[in-house]
Amino acid sequence: MGLVMEEVLIVDGYNVIGAAARRASEPLGAAALEEARQALVDALADYQAVTGRRVIVVFDAHRTAGPAVTTREHGVIVTYTAHGETADERIERLVGEWLSPQRRVYVATSDAVEQWVVFARGALRLPARELLHELAGVRRDVAARMETLSPPRTSLGDRMPEEIAERFEKWRRNGDSAS
Repeated sequence: MGLVMEEVLIVDGYNVIGAAARRASEPLGAAALEEARQALVDALADYQAVTGRRVIVVFDAHRTAGPAVTTREHGVIVTYTAHGETADERIERLVGEWLSPQRRVYVATSDAVEQWVVFARGALRLPARELLHELAGVRRDVAARMETLSPPRTSLGDRMPEEIAERFEKWRRNGDSAS
């Protein structure tokens, strides 16, 4: 029996959101940015559930005052960096913390310099476009699974004995209350 390696995906959140926006050719406003963050976390939660990879998403908050904030949303670890700390710095530190002989770490970003830095530290690179492609595939897989799990929709008329259905139809057409 072979050794099963745990897999961890660390995502540069704003980099992936930017790649998605470039694909859609849509600029992101402040309200849209919050929606984009939530949509990414939701998609990553589905991805984590389907792939079994642990997912950590890092959002750059180095221009805001305050400490780093880490929460868990739908099983995804969501981190906002501390004042003065970039997402790249946090990702590099996370690679060091998570990488082990029993664990494979992937970093999703399209930042070429960051890809080389994390690769040099032992992580595997996953371009943002490739992650977006995988997320779309997971969304299709989940939708297909949900379709097969959903019982076929039936109406009361489908389950009703024919003679009763005919009586109801007759009442409907004639407006009679008895026949």
